Amino acid sequence: MVVRLKDNEVAFPPCNMALTDPDGLLAIGGKLNPEWLITAYKNGIFPWFSGDDTEILWWSPTERAVMIPGEMKVSKSLQKTLRTRKYKIKADRDFKEIINQCATNRNLNSDTWITVDMIEAYCELHYLGLSHCIGVYEDKELVGGLYGVAIGGIFCGESMFHLTRDASKIAFYFLNQYLKKQKYDLIDCQIMNPHLQSLGAYTISRDEFLIKLKVNTIEETNTKKWII
Repeated sequence: MVVRLKDNEVAFPPCNMALTDPDGLLAIGGKLNPEWLITAYKNGIFPWFSGDDTEILWWSPTERAVMIPGEMKVSKSLQKTLRTRKYKIKADRDFKEIINQCATNRNLNSDTWITVDMIEAYCELHYLGLSHCIGVYEDKELVGGLYGVAIGGIFCGESMFHLTRDASKIAFYFLNQYLKKQKYDLIDCQIMNPHLQSLGAYTISRDEFLIKLKVNTIEETNTKKWII
């Protein structure tokens, strides 16, 4: 059963109430603001819907795509690109530009779920030190990147883009290295797809993910700016 949320009450139903299809639609409604988003992520839930005029849909997949920081599969071609060192990597710089590029760029998918309201909400999270980004620059021009949300010791990846070959993979590589160095426990990739699988993501059950989430949210999330 899909639950309709009350706008004046920040509360989600238990994840085991989500539909049994792989994507796990759980609830409809609520708001896109930091309070709702933080509550959602702490409970293993994320928003995903199409169009600014569509109601907010909240999901908790039956299987979660995840990766342990530092265990990304690096192809020989990507290793070669990394050795050229022609790209500069910056963290928490040009956040709004990166999320806008993820919304408009269609290299990885044709979905339109990063709406204007989504962009504003995640920019607010970035201001609070909870949403972060990795940018890839060539000759001072932004050519790739990613963004996501940090919750305790878990980084919930949201989207990535590339304008030049391998740029999004480079961003993901440096995300892995940074999270490993900072002793994050897990990267949440949400729903598995062939691209994520090629990078080394694997699936765990919703219950296993929720256990890891509970363990990793005991301590407060570090809201300091990322520096790479």
